[in-house]
Amino acid sequence: MISNAIARRYAKALVQLGAEEDAVDRFGAELGQFAALLEGNADIDSVLKSPAYRIEAKREILKDVLAKLSLSGTVSNFLQVLLDRGRISFLPQIAHSYAAFADELSGVIRPVLTSAFPLEDAQVESMKGALVKATGKKVQLSVQVEPSLIGGVITKIGDKVFDGSVRTQLNRIQDILQKG
Repeated sequence: MISNAIARRYAKALVQLGAEEDAVDRFGAELGQFAALLEGNADIDSVLKSPAYRIEAKREILKDVLAKLSLSGTVSNFLQVLLDRGRISFLPQIAHSYAAFADELSGVIRPVLTSAFPLEDAQVESMKGALVKATGKKVQLSVQVEPSLIGGVITKIGDKVFDGSVRTQLNRIQDILQKG
C-alpha cells in the first residue's frame, strides 16, 4: 500500500507538470517508453535498482540512456529525481498511476465490456454511446469475449462492475432455490 501511495504521489506531480506544459500525453508516452526499456533490458533495470552500485554510476548510466531516448527535459529530470530518491523501482506503478490521472484530467474512462459472444460493431458503438451518455466522459471501450457468461454482458468501469450476464442471473436463482 505504501508503494502505491508513493507511486500515486509522483505520478500526480508529473501529470500536474504535464498539464502546465500542455504535454500530458507526451509525458505519458515518454514515461511508458522508459518503463518499457527497463522492462525489456534486465541489465539496465537491475543496475538502476541495485543498492550495490554507487549513485554516481547509476546517474551516468541513466544520463546515457536518456540521451539515446531523447526524452523531454521534464521527464528526464523526473527520472533523475526518482533515481536520486531511490524510487526508480516504483516506475511501473508510477506509469500506471500516471495513465489513470491523465485520463481523469482529460475526462476519459476506459471501461471493459465482456460478452459471451463476439459483438458486432454496431452493438459495440451502441454500448459506447450509452456509456458516453451515462458518464458524460470520453469512452475508450475495450471488448472481451468470455463464453462462460452464457449470455449478456459485464461492464467494468474502474472498480465498478455492472453484471448483466446470464451466468450471474442463473447463480442468483440457484442461491434462492437452495436457501428455500
